[in-house]
Amino acid sequence: MDEKNRRLVPLLAALGALVAMPSAAEEAFNSALVHVAAHSPTAVPGIESLAPLPTVLEIKDDSTPISTIDLTAQPDDLWERIRNGFAMPDLDSALVAKQQAYYLNHPQYLVRLTERSRRYLHHIVEEIEKRGMPMELALLPMVESAFNPMAYSRARASGLWQFIPSTGRNYQLKQDWWVDQRRDIVASTSAALDYLQMIYQMHGDWHLALASYNWGEGAVGRAIEKNRAKGLPTDYANLSMPDETRNYVPKLLALKNIVAQSEVLGVGLAPIPNQPYFATIKKPGDIDIALAAELAEMPVREFVALNPGFNRPVVTGQAKLVLPADKVETFLANLEDHDKPLVSWTDYTLKRGEKIDQVAARFGLSGSRLRQINGLGARTKLAAGRTLLVPKGGAPVAGESLFAALPPTPSEPEAAPASDRTKKIVSRGKHGKAVKVVAKSDSRSKTAKGGTRVTKVYASPKAQRTVAKATKSDAKKVAVKKGGSRS
Repeated sequence: MDEKNRRLVPLLAALGALVAMPSAAEEAFNSALVHVAAHSPTAVPGIESLAPLPTVLEIKDDSTPISTIDLTAQPDDLWERIRNGFAMPDLDSALVAKQQAYYLNHPQYLVRLTERSRRYLHHIVEEIEKRGMPMELALLPMVESAFNPMAYSRARASGLWQFIPSTGRNYQLKQDWWVDQRRDIVASTSAALDYLQMIYQMHGDWHLALASYNWGEGAVGRAIEKNRAKGLPTDYANLSMPDETRNYVPKLLALKNIVAQSEVLGVGLAPIPNQPYFATIKKPGDIDIALAAELAEMPVREFVALNPGFNRPVVTGQAKLVLPADKVETFLANLEDHDKPLVSWTDYTLKRGEKIDQVAARFGLSGSRLRQINGLGARTKLAAGRTLLVPKGGAPVAGESLFAALPPTPSEPEAAPASDRTKKIVSRGKHGKAVKVVAKSDSRSKTAKGGTRVTKVYASPKAQRTVAKATKSDAKKVAVKKGGSRS
């Protein structure tokens, strides 16, 4: 750089500062002018006549405006919103790749999972986002219940989130003759996220929180303490745990990877509109499920899919109705025009010596159907004075058609196609003592009559035969279950 240009450096630097912050740079710029003029008045022709520049410079910009992107705008496709919210750390485990390959090799199963999620996913995403939780949790019902709200395991876990009765009660999920809120979409989602937040705060690690959701926080806590006592790492990958729990987090992360990279992996995820699928309304009073569906101009099956928590064909009490968002106005308008009774069911008091089959025939139902309507087992003995729910009028056709409006019988969560399903055994040893393969009981264990603990255990086929032999005298207490739901 020659001497002339070197002397201009302070002037150019000050000019840059002035443009960026004119009020603070004015004095520096004027000083630079004096500096340049003093050293070489002829370096810049006419520099002696330069007066201090005004504090504010008007800069003319004739360039074409650059288009802006609104980073707060939500995508049209709910899957994209879910991808944007993924925040869980990855798990360095070959099991993730194994589970991912497994799902990809069963595309029809993936289609069923995603299609079944359409009704519920937007609500779950909204609730997760409100709490600032990782969006991977929106996929958890795929692992738990295959997004079947009527899923019911032999361990008595029920609903999208597979709550057992005791945990459901701990999180204020009502369970009685009329309703089971473990199957209620809104109530169970709120309870599940409350529970997940609690166990995350307990461990400070989402992988451990998920292990607790599957295995029980008590069991995970003991596994952590066991490793800590041995000076071993206490993260998810290094804990000793049942095979089901070992595969539980990899299943979720495999689904995350598939959703995140669906195009790369060649998975066609049908778009889901990023808008509410349903809305809740206050019901007008007791109302038949069949009539509510009729007033909303929707199939009964679809109504039940949105209101799976009701146990009877009539909705009573303070329960709210869940309707497709585009059916609310239709329902309210038709309700206003409806001038007939809202309930087609009534109570009936069983008389002395009367059999349930006789009552059922009188009201146009089979004995087994009347038992199902009233939540009675095939061997339940009924005494005189027992109240039953029966259809009004007693017309056989009416009775049969009303039965069609009953919620479907809860079933096992849909298992993934057979490959590595973990077998579970529920066993009860004498005096509450577990046989060799039974894991320690924790908060997920069930309490049977007499205070006996019933514990879910994981065993090889050989170990299963050992348990079966050990409990042969009490075979009714042993149940073998295939699938991957938690108890």
